[in-house]
Amino acid sequence: MNLHSYWLHGLTVFMGFFAMLNPFGNLPVFIGMVKDFDYKTQKKVAFKSVLVAFIIILIFSAFGHILFRLFGITLPAFQIAGGVIVFIMGYNLMNAHESTMHSQEHIKRQDMERLADDIAITPLGTPLLAGPGTISSAMNFVGAEKSVLNVLLVVVIFAIMCVITYFLFISGKRLATIINPGILKVVTRVMGLILAVIAVQMLINGIEGTISIFTLASKQ
Repeated sequence: MNLHSYWLHGLTVFMGFFAMLNPFGNLPVFIGMVKDFDYKTQKKVAFKSVLVAFIIILIFSAFGHILFRLFGITLPAFQIAGGVIVFIMGYNLMNAHESTMHSQEHIKRQDMERLADDIAITPLGTPLLAGPGTISSAMNFVGAEKSVLNVLLVVVIFAIMCVITYFLFISGKRLATIINPGILKVVTRVMGLILAVIAVQMLINGIEGTISIFTLASKQ
């Protein structure tokens, strides 16, 4: 690639990651999941979630195809597993299930910290930020050649997206103080519905991919 081609490829990668991470769309989900934590804990959750997402994309950008072959994992299987996790999260948001996160006075501080860590890793870090779609996009952007320069380009652009997502997430507390609690509940339920729909689409994609794999195998 020449310099112009790298600029075009970089722009494509940035727009692709922006669409997959959807930081503006995920902001209400983040607010809904961490609104009962203090601001320091919210910043910790935001940082850890984007860090987890970055590490996952870094690994799959460099070694994704090797890992899939090593463990015998197919992308459709990954999509189905991610779909199940996201659906459970969306279902809980739609029904506003009271978790331990919403009863801070009854749990110890170390339990709250452990809960914050759990939320940062799953479902925020993965599969919400670094889900099957983002991972497959990163692997496609890197391409079959997997040149060092191309891997660095993809990883750096994803790091930029993580920084943007982090600053949007930590602004959530200010937005939560502005937004009426009733409106926030409505937004949380709507985002739960959207996440459930996304999960169903992930499941459909995974099932279609599985059928395609079996169809191709039967023809050989």
